[in-house]
Amino acid sequence: MVIADNPYMDKITLPPSAAPTGLPDTLFQELVEAAPVAVTITDAKGGILYVNPAFCAITGYGIEEVIGANPSLLSYKTTPREIYTVLWENIEAGQPWQGRLINKRKDGSRYLAELSITPIRDEQGDIRYFLGIHRDITELHSLNERLQNQKKLTESIIDLAPVAIALLREDGGVVLDNQEYKKLMGSFGKEEPARALLASLQAEQGDAAWAKIQAQGEFADLPLRFDRPGGIGPRWFAVSGSWFDQSESSVDRFFNAEPQRYLLLAITDITAHKRQQQAQWLQTLRTMLAETELISRLRETLSGAAFQLSVPLNLIVAAEKRMAQRLPVTDPTLHALDEARKQGEAALEMLQSAMPAQRTESWMPVNCNELLHDVLNLLAERMLAEGVVVDWKPAMRLPPLLAQPIALRGAIKQLLTNALDALHNNRPAKRELALITRQEGDWIELDIMDSGPGIPEELRLKVFEPFFTTRPGGARAGMGMTLAQEVILRHQGSLEIDSNYLDGCRIVVRLPVELEGIEHD
Repeated sequence: MVIADNPYMDKITLPPSAAPTGLPDTLFQELVEAAPVAVTITDAKGGILYVNPAFCAITGYGIEEVIGANPSLLSYKTTPREIYTVLWENIEAGQPWQGRLINKRKDGSRYLAELSITPIRDEQGDIRYFLGIHRDITELHSLNERLQNQKKLTESIIDLAPVAIALLREDGGVVLDNQEYKKLMGSFGKEEPARALLASLQAEQGDAAWAKIQAQGEFADLPLRFDRPGGIGPRWFAVSGSWFDQSESSVDRFFNAEPQRYLLLAITDITAHKRQQQAQWLQTLRTMLAETELISRLRETLSGAAFQLSVPLNLIVAAEKRMAQRLPVTDPTLHALDEARKQGEAALEMLQSAMPAQRTESWMPVNCNELLHDVLNLLAERMLAEGVVVDWKPAMRLPPLLAQPIALRGAIKQLLTNALDALHNNRPAKRELALITRQEGDWIELDIMDSGPGIPEELRLKVFEPFFTTRPGGARAGMGMTLAQEVILRHQGSLEIDSNYLDGCRIVVRLPVELEGIEHD
């Protein structure tokens, strides 16, 4: 086999099994000469018998300079000796070898070679030649290393970032995250934190507003409250995100690339800041609720007085009508009854006019868990002093509830105060208070359960009547449950006492997420 312009090729006689079949020898020779990779053929001892033009172009050596020489003339000292040991063990055993070597050109410059060596046997099965093919991958390696270094640098920066970062696919799967994000996983249980936060954001913003945010392609510092069960305090996050498209790297998509949509999330824990705000807010809330309760108590007292006065006044009016049928108009008894009626009506009118107006409050979206947590904080000192164990099981996610916040807090505070009074007055062996929130369709439900004596069946309607109480001796008979029910009904909800609950008292409050005919700020 003689290759044009290469007089050394006639020294090589390939066995029939190594020669291409069905192709003219000249075509095979031309293909080897034109190959863009360096081709080397050596004898069994490693002496070079043939190199192609690509070999000369890569190494800088001419054909005459390498024929008869050993390929080790390309070796550079930084390639570990162990690699050459493994190389020779493989090819002398008749096995092909692939790997990378640092080679040296004729001018002394180095390059990274990707090399494969294949032993070629003669008809008797003895190794007669070695076929070596290699290419210069220096630039490819350099580019890959730069990309890897850039990737490591980016990942290091992301890992060191003081905020949780996650990159999500369109289906919600997390592609990349950092250490701060991994720390969040303990708070979210089995649920992926990013998915949980996004679901909460969507529920809180509403479908229309969330669609608008997605169309904008980004959002910044949206506050989000996350409630944890078991009495653990809530956590607050400021969530920012940005959507972007990236071409898919799959081989199948090489000619028909479809952009893949990603969301980069940045999650900042602002719990400490919110707790400071909450402490200040609780002071304000105490004052507001105290004023509201003072007005309610005053209204309750005046309503009670008016109710007490209306009873004898109704009797006087009835007696005056009956006596007017029997006595003449000039009878002094009728005159006395008429004066008593007028005085009673004047006193009743005076009481009613002195009654303070009900506080008006705007309607606004609120987080039911936050509202309930505020009330628990207000009552925390009393519960701690009386040894009440609270089992707080908030729903992880709740949609915003349209409400009058102060009034609704006051109603829930009244229900919890009643439960604490029942535990205090009856002193059960276990003083437990359980609170559960959940979403059922378009309704939010709140369960308040205490381990007190419960409310007897015959009193479960009477407790909602004005001035009725189950407290010993009739102490502080008032309008607490009546006012609480009034607030719940104003929110188009319901308040029920569970007749099937046997371990104390269970009150169920149901509130609709959407209110009919209510405009809000």
